[in-house]
Amino acid sequence: MGDRFSKIVVGALLVVLAVYLAQPYVDRLLFSASTPRTVEPRGSLSDIERMSIEIFERVSASVVQVVGRAGVLEAPSSEGENGPTQSGTGFVWDAAGHIVTNDHVVEGTGSLAVRLASGQVLRAQIVGTAPNYDLAVIRVDNTRSLPPPVPIGTSDDLKVGQWVFAIGNPFGLDQSLTTGIISALKRRLPTSGGREITNVIQTDAAINPGNSGGPLLDSAGRVIGVNTAILSPSGTSAGIGFAIPIDIVGVNGKPVRGLADLIQELERVGVGKRVTVSVQREGREVPVELEVMDIGRRG
Repeated sequence: MGDRFSKIVVGALLVVLAVYLAQPYVDRLLFSASTPRTVEPRGSLSDIERMSIEIFERVSASVVQVVGRAGVLEAPSSEGENGPTQSGTGFVWDAAGHIVTNDHVVEGTGSLAVRLASGQVLRAQIVGTAPNYDLAVIRVDNTRSLPPPVPIGTSDDLKVGQWVFAIGNPFGLDQSLTTGIISALKRRLPTSGGREITNVIQTDAAINPGNSGGPLLDSAGRVIGVNTAILSPSGTSAGIGFAIPIDIVGVNGKPVRGLADLIQELERVGVGKRVTVSVQREGREVPVELEVMDIGRRG
């Protein structure tokens, strides 16, 4: 009687074990798909997606990487025989080869190179700097293959909540697009020279090291500011970025419609002389008196 019971128990255990081992094969046989999965249609892109794509495709070619070194610079790289390089972003201002970037991107450099979105590298030189506004203008030597200038907007009528777009080279990753909104206006931003930039634009569009000098664009693809700094304990984007507003509007009572107008008037006045520059501040023009300096004689 005991042997028979033992055989029944052993047999039941074998059945359970067999079922357990066969389960994956049974499941695969009964529940596996007999036909390949089909790709579901995506449908139309949303309005914000279409806008983002259109802005990037229209503007990105005119956003460049700016690389500088204290010594002679052959091509953009992280480090070479003459020591480490410093890099940031810039954007094409006009057909004459002028590129706008941040002053801290080119500060202390002895040579500069600009890498276009196509991969072409052009030599460049500093035309002028405004350390108190962390702005600089450089010019490339060869303008034949230069992409078109970025459309210029105005920062005078911006509203908190507007969509904005930043294109740049964060951590050397070129042609990167981030999006966000204007988080606040009329911020104050300290500079390395101990001064403050007023009316700074605050945005939550991701801005990281390497984005400096790149354009902040509105939903029409116009540049409304120059990305310059972030507020972050870690040194990477924490959703608080700052851009210098684009408006500057006159010199010595003459309207400035572009960088060429500004340069022409400064050259006419001459080095060592003082000029009155009109800038947009809180919806009105404010005169600022400056001295024309030859940066080639610095140091």
